[in-house]
Amino acid sequence: MDLILLLKVVILGVVEGFTEFLPISSTGHLILVGDLLDFNDERGKAFEVIIQFGAILAVCWEFREKLLKVVLSAAKSASSRRFILNLLIASAPAMGLGFVFGKHIKAVLFSPIPVATAFIVGAFIIFWAERRQEKTSTISSRIHTVDDLSYLDALKVGIAQCAALIPGTSRSGATIIGGMLFGLPRAVATEFSFFLAIPVIGGATAYELLKLWKNPIPISGEFSVAIAIGFVAAFISAFVCVRWLIHYVAHHNFIPFAWYRIVFGLLVLITSYSGLIAWSH
Repeated sequence: MDLILLLKVVILGVVEGFTEFLPISSTGHLILVGDLLDFNDERGKAFEVIIQFGAILAVCWEFREKLLKVVLSAAKSASSRRFILNLLIASAPAMGLGFVFGKHIKAVLFSPIPVATAFIVGAFIIFWAERRQEKTSTISSRIHTVDDLSYLDALKVGIAQCAALIPGTSRSGATIIGGMLFGLPRAVATEFSFFLAIPVIGGATAYELLKLWKNPIPISGEFSVAIAIGFVAAFISAFVCVRWLIHYVAHHNFIPFAWYRIVFGLLVLITSYSGLIAWSH
């Protein structure tokens, strides 16, 4: 395999895995890094779609006991059925809007400058959410785990997730920060975001793969191997990230990620308008 191609797919796989569940936008990073590596053609877009399954598989593996318990007890357990229904309720708004407007959003906003702008705007929303959680006592005492969420709680998180249709916003950021603004504890909002990624990203990826199947693009044997390597890189890095984030949110807030978003967004804007990097528009 070409060494340059190998480096590109490993870098993009690691970027996908490490950013998918942090409030810093995996889509935004893939757009920017793909643009920087000149890996944003049709093959590159297909690659990005497929490696998302690696990140989702990492979540399924990390929470395999919980997921298996829910599936096996759904027929008898009201709590398990409520958990499943909550995921469906929270998934519906973004999936519906994405189906209707996804093509238009990609045509207009899937480029570095809009992504950088969304990075910066999202940072200030994180500052607001964290300050609000520190100063108010609106966190409901009834909510201690994801099993305590009501259907209304799930719907609110689902509505917040719609903001993630704008690349650079971050799906995990929208669900976690949106959940916090609606009164969920940080740890619960984060864990629910993990579970919510399974139907949302899994469904979106399956839809994109279906479109690729109907309108296939030429993929060589070498590129098939590259996809497999990127998939594994995304799985491993996502697994490490999920494990780390679970422990992180127990004792820390998301302020450092807000500062990261500002620095990263400004860096893209400065390099673009100075002509240092010819980002695509």
